[in-house]
Amino acid sequence: MSSLLALQPSASPINSPKVHTSPIHGLKSCSSMSELKQYHSQIIRLGLSTDNDAMGRLVKFCAVSKNGDLDYALLLFKTIPNPDAYIYNTLIRGYLQLQFPRACLLLYLEMLHKCVLPNKFTFPSLIRACCIDNAIEEGKQIHGHVLKFGFRTDRFSQNNLIHMYANFQSLEEARRVFDGIELPDVVSWTTLLTGYAQCGFLDEALQVFESMPERSSASWNAMISSFVQNNRFHEAFALFNRMRSEKIVLDKYMAASMLSACTGLGALEQGMWIHRYIKKSEIKLDSKLATTLIDMYCKCGCLDRAFEVFTQLPEKGISSWNCMIGGMAMHGKGEAAIELFKDMETKMVTPDNITFLNVLNACAHSGLVEKGRYYFNHFTQVYDIKPRTEHYGCMVDLYGRAGMLDEAMNLIREMPMSPDAGVLGAFVGACKIHGNVDMGEEIGKRVIELDPSNSGRYVLLGNLYAEAGRWDGVAEVRKLMNDREVKKAAGFSMIELEGVVHEFIAGGRGHPEANEIYGKVKEMVECIRCVGYVTEEEEEVEKDNPVYYHSEKLAVAYGLLKTRAGETLRITKNLRVCKDCHQALKLVSKVFQRKIIVRDRNRFHHFADGECSCNDYW
Repeated sequence: MSSLLALQPSASPINSPKVHTSPIHGLKSCSSMSELKQYHSQIIRLGLSTDNDAMGRLVKFCAVSKNGDLDYALLLFKTIPNPDAYIYNTLIRGYLQLQFPRACLLLYLEMLHKCVLPNKFTFPSLIRACCIDNAIEEGKQIHGHVLKFGFRTDRFSQNNLIHMYANFQSLEEARRVFDGIELPDVVSWTTLLTGYAQCGFLDEALQVFESMPERSSASWNAMISSFVQNNRFHEAFALFNRMRSEKIVLDKYMAASMLSACTGLGALEQGMWIHRYIKKSEIKLDSKLATTLIDMYCKCGCLDRAFEVFTQLPEKGISSWNCMIGGMAMHGKGEAAIELFKDMETKMVTPDNITFLNVLNACAHSGLVEKGRYYFNHFTQVYDIKPRTEHYGCMVDLYGRAGMLDEAMNLIREMPMSPDAGVLGAFVGACKIHGNVDMGEEIGKRVIELDPSNSGRYVLLGNLYAEAGRWDGVAEVRKLMNDREVKKAAGFSMIELEGVVHEFIAGGRGHPEANEIYGKVKEMVECIRCVGYVTEEEEEVEKDNPVYYHSEKLAVAYGLLKTRAGETLRITKNLRVCKDCHQALKLVSKVFQRKIIVRDRNRFHHFADGECSCNDYW
């Protein structure tokens, strides 16, 4: 694109013809293109087709209203002898709404060629067009035009420039624009804050937030949602509690952000409070908010409540169906997930890639091999959805868990794309479950080279060796991690009690009631040993074995200390539950007569009466 700075008007702007009185005020009630064309006919009969005011209103309806037609707006535009800035601006907005950023800039070039001076309404749309198109050089030229045409102090243009430079990750330029505003408004502050957050500078964003002379609900939401998106859930909750103390009204955007924070921490009580607030305040439960609410209940272990919200939705979008099917899959309700998908089909809702993934996950988590095969072909043949890498990964996981390692390997070889670390990792995990070191070793080494900075890849291969008693292999993996300075991800578990989330790490004593918790763990272990619990290292059973103090055991012990008999304990863990803890929690549920719901990295485990909902298939 030629330089915009070289295309400035060399003469005075073309004067608009004198505005005539016309009947076009009726356009305000116009609701369709057929009605608009009737008005257009009247304007032609009255000889007003050269009247920029009359034609401008027609162009506006066609270009930017939801019932308009941009092609017709362009036909109108071509009949106008001397279109003014208002008409150009309207068409630029129309192109922007339809996500045609290049067309916006080309129309602006034409505007300059025709010697039509831009006004303050021209530049915000052009700046946003540069953002959409990632047009960095053109954006800088538009910035030059903002200054050259005298709009240095126009707040709308300045705020859009801050957003544009932040979008280009040019935070120094964004800050320079912000500092040049004499009295930045709350939008200016919020836009800068959001820019820092989106580029990953959350601490700088928080400094901007704390410096704001006044804050809108959008400012609070920008900061809280930034914490949520970066998994800094505790800080999101702290800010949310501060917001509530300052009597800031909770809107649907804030509700969605905080529901996501509740999902991340497994904070069911807080999530239920937000749900009640939504009902009490009559906040509209649109598709996005409803899906976030369903997701919160699913991932906080309340599948029944999630389904209740889902069934009460008057209109269910694809995201709501996907979320509910995925929730059932995560809880090991494979058959129920498939039935829900069938219901979705009868409602004529077209599935997408996420639906495909969730249905395959439902089959994998429940060991439904034949149904998994069927739906893999069904989505391809009926809906023409081409399987992606993650779909093949689900099938490898499905075959692998079922012990069908040859079928899993054949599928990997037949993939039309190169298998990634996720697909191959699923295969190695299956080899570990079934003790096949020969098949898993080579693939495990490939996984590490594909994803060398991910500690989980090394741990997976190390565990494969450990299961087979290959301690030389375990030592080799540990040495490789040390040489590459790869640190093993710390495991932690969380439990929410009375609205407060408590976090535990294996062997950690940072909790103020650590002595009581450790005492409860010892009592718990002694009780379950009476009904058959032993660690894998049986000779260590009398000692203070570190496995007794895994994070989920500490969280459960704290729950037993702080809740009444019969109450359900809900635990969230960032890693996969280990075999020892899985066995221990089954026995705890039996001895202490408690339901224990654990969400780990892959799925949910519902422990009750000495059994787990996964049927030891995880």
